[in-house]
Amino acid sequence: MDSPEVLKKFQDKAKKAAKSKELFITICGGTGCQGSGCQKVIDALKTGIKERGLEDRVGVKVTGCQGFCEQGPLMVIRPQGIYYVQIEPEDISKILDETIEQDSIVEELLYVDQSTSEKITKEEDIPFYKNQKRLVFKNNGFIEPTSIDDYFNVDGYSGLAKVLYEMSPDEVIDETIEANLRGRGGAGFPAGKKWKYCRIEEAEPKYLACNADEGDPGAYMDRSILEGNPHLVIEGMIIAAYAIGCNKGYIYVRAEYPLAVKHTKHAIEIAEKYGLLGENIMGSGFDFDLEVVEGAGAFVAGESTALMYSIEGKRPMPRQTPPRSVQKGLFGKPTVLNNVETFANVPLIMQNGADWFKSIGTENSTGCKIFSLVGKVKNTGLIEVPMGITLREIVFDIGGGIPNGKKVKAIQTGGPSGGCIPEDLFDLPVDFDELYKAGSMMGSGGMVVMDEDTCMVDVAKFFLDFLKDESCGKCLPCRDGVPEMYKILEKITKGEGTDGDIANLRSIAETIKSTALCGLGDSSPNPVLSTLEYFEDEYRAHIHDKACPAGVCADLIYYEVQDEACKSCDRCRKACPVDAISGEPGGDPYIIDNDICICCGTCIEECPFDAIEIIPGQEDK
Repeated sequence: MDSPEVLKKFQDKAKKAAKSKELFITICGGTGCQGSGCQKVIDALKTGIKERGLEDRVGVKVTGCQGFCEQGPLMVIRPQGIYYVQIEPEDISKILDETIEQDSIVEELLYVDQSTSEKITKEEDIPFYKNQKRLVFKNNGFIEPTSIDDYFNVDGYSGLAKVLYEMSPDEVIDETIEANLRGRGGAGFPAGKKWKYCRIEEAEPKYLACNADEGDPGAYMDRSILEGNPHLVIEGMIIAAYAIGCNKGYIYVRAEYPLAVKHTKHAIEIAEKYGLLGENIMGSGFDFDLEVVEGAGAFVAGESTALMYSIEGKRPMPRQTPPRSVQKGLFGKPTVLNNVETFANVPLIMQNGADWFKSIGTENSTGCKIFSLVGKVKNTGLIEVPMGITLREIVFDIGGGIPNGKKVKAIQTGGPSGGCIPEDLFDLPVDFDELYKAGSMMGSGGMVVMDEDTCMVDVAKFFLDFLKDESCGKCLPCRDGVPEMYKILEKITKGEGTDGDIANLRSIAETIKSTALCGLGDSSPNPVLSTLEYFEDEYRAHIHDKACPAGVCADLIYYEVQDEACKSCDRCRKACPVDAISGEPGGDPYIIDNDICICCGTCIEECPFDAIEIIPGQEDK
């Protein structure tokens, strides 16, 4: 491809091909829906279309993640936007017979709003989607990630053409600075400023790296972008490379993301064939090569300096800064590192302008952010929302609220080293600065919703259990401090806490934050500090009352059968794994022996009469 005019021809051809079918059926083929069995649905659909001779009328597109993962496999009939959920292979005949050939709706496959019990036909009317604003994810439900024609159809590589032929490198940097695009990897440093610092360095060559390591449990935003729209990221990286004067880039993807690796490598190969990567891109005289490097899954490899060591084939361990990576990064040369979502925003800014991007979000946190919304919330999945939206809007308008009539207690943001924010702060706007002030952070974008049955001391212990194992061990504060905090939390949850434990936790946490070598160590105390800040009463109940108010910590609760509710049905006794329940079917109410009971919850799950109650405390233990 030797000019923007040739690109325009490819785009026009792709748009024409997209109109060649009367209907297109898009099926989510992301990792989440793959886990729900979407491949069998895809196979059944293609077979059914062929058997009915519908190939000329109906096209099939296997897309990347469409966000609403819990409802997968997902299917959308376009252009009508008819949205079907939890599709099984056996449903395909009915869909083809009724929706495709008779233009009617298969009612039982529609999404049902849990709040209103209303069946919703159109994708855009579902609250989960209606309350989002999608920029990066906009085309994930429309294009096949392995088709460059599909990317051309949505004006793909137009931003790159504009940059190469209408803008100087300095103008690209200035536009990015003006847009105030902040890094979506967690720290929120302005991307344009980082590019500028790297460009003015005299050392050559310069390098560009994309962080797709994403080690936070439950976070899969970057993974889904690469799986669903890899060309968007590649285009953003080429633009960034042009801006800083770089001819070599790396995409660092954890090997546990096989579909992301596969689609990204394929996209690079196709882009090279079209002259969009390699030598003389679009006839502009600019050269840029891109390579995928697969990481081995170390959480600390997501830290910038550790990631660069890993690309070089070394053990991924952080180093002291300064010098910053823009001065001395990969192979000792100036390097820019941004994450997947940051690069994915760049083509959109170049196409639409900085003012457009700044019109979305807040003054200091512009644009949108992708989050993985999980935990005790009705609607889970990936969401993209404008910066400045409140936590309450995310949890209740998009997430649909808390299931089973429970009350919300907190939301944890920013991954395992983020903080827990209580319900009374849910009107807080979600942006880099406000979350930091509240004792949490944006992080990579994980959000875990917690209800009234969540023990916040146990939550802190859970995240520290992960963090202590992921420390690289290079610096003493993180290596020894995090395990020490974990030991104290474990002691508290066992009912062995003492008066000095809270003060010790705070002291160790503050020491780690002020002395740790890298961002992992610096942020690792956040789960402890935030839960102490907002839920100290739960810590005190564990320590002084020897009780877990949420009924979670097994050593600080006991189970009791409520005589008036028990029907002596025998289900609890049969289910108990340690034979702690005694009684006769049809006889007196059953009895739980708390000297034997391990508080596993099996009897509560089995009881159809809600006759077993969790009592905070250590009586009968």
